[in-house]
Amino acid sequence: MTTGRVFLLRHGETEWSRTGRHTGRTDVPLTEHGRELAKAAGQLLRDLLGDRPPALVLTSPRRRARDTAELAGLTVDAVDERLVEWDYGDNEGLTTPEIQETTPGWTVWTHPSPGGETVEQVAARADAVLADVQARLGDGDAVFIGHGHFSRVLVARWIDLPATAGVRFSMEPAALAVLGHERSVPRIDHLNLRSVA
Repeated sequence: MTTGRVFLLRHGETEWSRTGRHTGRTDVPLTEHGRELAKAAGQLLRDLLGDRPPALVLTSPRRRARDTAELAGLTVDAVDERLVEWDYGDNEGLTTPEIQETTPGWTVWTHPSPGGETVEQVAARADAVLADVQARLGDGDAVFIGHGHFSRVLVARWIDLPATAGVRFSMEPAALAVLGHERSVPRIDHLNLRSVA
């Protein structure tokens, strides 16, 4: 039986992602450049999928993810709350340098986000959505449209690394990651693939 792959598509550029502001709960729209990137990502995704359409397409409920899915030409099967971005709590809308003014050395990977999610909570969400999709991969490929930090956690958890290992992966706006298998062992096939718009 062919085992499907998991494609992770990060939403296109927003004003906040362009300026490095942590964007979890805030529903920020795509920039015009972000819309172009989303369209280009759709073509790249079609090239990678080949002749078989995905068996499952899930998106975060955030507008930037849903708009990316639409612009990429995807038919979404379901909106999944588990695909939302890391909840940054009191750090929402701030850049890392701004946060480090009061918490030296702060990163989302190493320090808590007051009022937001812990790394353990984010890892639990990632594990739950990956466990659910595993049962569907016998039907073909799955596509998740989501966010930068959470996609990096998904990559780390796919290969059984701690969520904090996501710091070692990159997911630029409208980038794709492809998670596959080597004889039933999870592996990373591609990471941070982008089409220039």
